[in-house]
Amino acid sequence: MKMSKFKLFLLLTFTAVLLLSGCSSSSSNGKEDKDGKTTIRFATWDSEETVDLQQKLVDNFNEKHDKIKVVLEAYGGEFDTKIAAGMGGKDAPDVMYMWNYPLYKDALEPLDSYIEKEGADYKNNFYEALWNYNSQKGDTLGLPVGYTTHVVYYNKALFDEKGIEYPKAGWTWEDLQETAKKLTDKEKKISGFAFSGTPDPYDFEMYLWGNGAAYVDKDGNLEGNLNSSKSIEVFERFQNMLKKGFAITTEGSGSTEMQSGKVAMFVNGAWSLGSLKEAGIDYGVVELPKFENGRSVSIISSSGIAMSKDSEHKEAAFEFMKYWTSEEANQQRIEYELPVLKSLVEKEKLEQDPIKSVFYSMLEKSDGYTPSSFIVKDWSMVSENLNLVFEQIFNPRTLMEPKKTLNEASK
Repeated sequence: MKMSKFKLFLLLTFTAVLLLSGCSSSSSNGKEDKDGKTTIRFATWDSEETVDLQQKLVDNFNEKHDKIKVVLEAYGGEFDTKIAAGMGGKDAPDVMYMWNYPLYKDALEPLDSYIEKEGADYKNNFYEALWNYNSQKGDTLGLPVGYTTHVVYYNKALFDEKGIEYPKAGWTWEDLQETAKKLTDKEKKISGFAFSGTPDPYDFEMYLWGNGAAYVDKDGNLEGNLNSSKSIEVFERFQNMLKKGFAITTEGSGSTEMQSGKVAMFVNGAWSLGSLKEAGIDYGVVELPKFENGRSVSIISSSGIAMSKDSEHKEAAFEFMKYWTSEEANQQRIEYELPVLKSLVEKEKLEQDPIKSVFYSMLEKSDGYTPSSFIVKDWSMVSENLNLVFEQIFNPRTLMEPKKTLNEASK
């Protein structure tokens, strides 16, 4: 679900993989086994324990279907490389996990007609905000499987030690700054707030959204957007927290530092839930702060499953996709991903859960925003340039002026 630094490398090598993979293939798509069943290949990026669970779910599907047999292909860390090679060789799996729709869109089957056949209630059971992240240029290319929004994690013990009230929904960045200042203890080497010094550009855009800005406009123009006064204000706010000494930059999100007891607050998706629990940290989460006259908005990291445009048995493939995104399958995966179905969230009372409910409230607040990576044609180059911008502005040894840096980057 998370957008990793490694994916930048994958983006740059994708074209080369396609060229090397050739056009001929001994495709096994659509073949029938000796029992006359249609074989559907399903590729996952999961590994280890989660693959074992996925295999059990696949086995369950196969037991219930006389004419369809699904074969699970676990690609793990080689997922993007193998998917790209399969698409280039016309031998892509029938169904596959998907996150980078802008890159793979031309090789994926539009699903709108399949979804319409299921009726309005089917589509409406998914959270509306997720469809935008599983679509491209008006075409729905994937069914949502899991997601995470971002929230502020806070160490309750450090708050209690200082007698500071826990943050609440509706707070502002001014509130966060004042709270971080009170929590910072230089003698104990405790910082009030931590954020990545080299944040994923995909993630960081949510702060601009919250202040009424974005990297680009609907036509993909950086000029007047990345360097707008609203954007500059966001970068200045984060840099000023470093200059004033109540925030630090980290290589990661800040989760590791909180586990060591040295950071009171940081921002991340649901990825930190398990590690903080295992570390025995008494933590809470709260919605992202608002800018003055702004909103609390989060980027959404969404995983989906998509269908290959070259699949020879698309009806059978969609039958499996419906199962994989069903309430039954969501229920089985609930321990390691946030459910995307309203019916299951209601059944499990997750909107009353003090931790998970915050991710859902952020999901509702974050509908209608489109990441620049879905708009810009050459996002890999823009992302690389933004990484340099972050390094210049947030590196404690440089702390370059945001306005000047952003003006240069927008040219």
